[in-house]
Amino acid sequence: MACLNGCHSRGVSRATCRAPFLATIAIVAASLSAAAPPPYRDDSPQLHHLTVRASAVDPRAQPHPEIEFTFEKDGKPQDVEHAVVDTRVPPRGELVVWLMGYNAGLFERLAAYGMHAVQPHYANRWFGIVKPTDRLARGLIRLEAATGDDVSPQVGIPKPDGMMERVRMQLRWLVKEHPQGCWEQFLSADQSEVLWEKVIVAGASHGSSTAARFAKEVKVARVVMLCGPRDQDQNWQALPSATPVERFFGFSHLLDAGWTRDHYCRSWALLGLGDFGDIVNVDDAAPPYGNSRQLVSGADVGGDVNRAHSAVQPGGASPQAADGSFRYEPVWRYLFTHPVTEFGKPATPAADCRMDHPD
Repeated sequence: MACLNGCHSRGVSRATCRAPFLATIAIVAASLSAAAPPPYRDDSPQLHHLTVRASAVDPRAQPHPEIEFTFEKDGKPQDVEHAVVDTRVPPRGELVVWLMGYNAGLFERLAAYGMHAVQPHYANRWFGIVKPTDRLARGLIRLEAATGDDVSPQVGIPKPDGMMERVRMQLRWLVKEHPQGCWEQFLSADQSEVLWEKVIVAGASHGSSTAARFAKEVKVARVVMLCGPRDQDQNWQALPSATPVERFFGFSHLLDAGWTRDHYCRSWALLGLGDFGDIVNVDDAAPPYGNSRQLVSGADVGGDVNRAHSAVQPGGASPQAADGSFRYEPVWRYLFTHPVTEFGKPATPAADCRMDHPD
């Protein structure tokens, strides 16, 4: 049985769906009911992990060997896409699109928060190879990799190989192959568009940079930037944003080279995150961390800069407490679930953050 979605499918009028907060209790109740995500219809509720090859769900998809972006290597598929949902957990009606390599630990946590999550395989190595011609050029390369739109004169990325179309085609496949997951709630009725305002775009390192650049162009529910954004020689971070700035959340380790070289603090400042709270060290604070959008940590990583870069996402590099639990468990939950309407007071810009990086 198909999952219900939206006001019209539930028989609720558009006016009722958009009832103001101070309307009658009956109208408010109807509005809340209409806004609720569809319940799962799973005869065997469980954590579902689904995989499919991008080339299998879309015959238009192409490899790009010129950037070592292939569908197979040494006889092994390279274009595998991942999707996770836990039908035992009440759904939040939000989809996380992760713009980095698949991280099982992170996806398990997202599912436990009640979120759907996908990791698309898209042509995303151009920005590490093509040298920018000016201080907006790399951002345009990232944007073309994300959207497939012809916005950069330096690359030519077909739309089927951009992140947006790969996500749409993956969701269409999930709707057909995994109906109990209610994936259709993230697509328009005719499946021609992803409903990006229900989407959290997230990534680590360069993935966080592309997530932020994409959210500048397309309005999304939230942006989670782990160990990033980078692009210290670029100024796209200061461009007007389709996504409200209070929806951007960043987290870095203090030993990460991107932090010590002022790459991340510069990006955070240009994005305007300081307008919603000061930089907070999570080692000395508890949720909600002053409702800040700028979180850092100096937890022990053995002085290893590379480990520090990976520490802010679940995995073997992330610091653990004495009982074996990850120290950043409350941080990850905060980054992905803290209400975007709750934020801290504007902070004074950090005087020691270098803003001029010529290269």
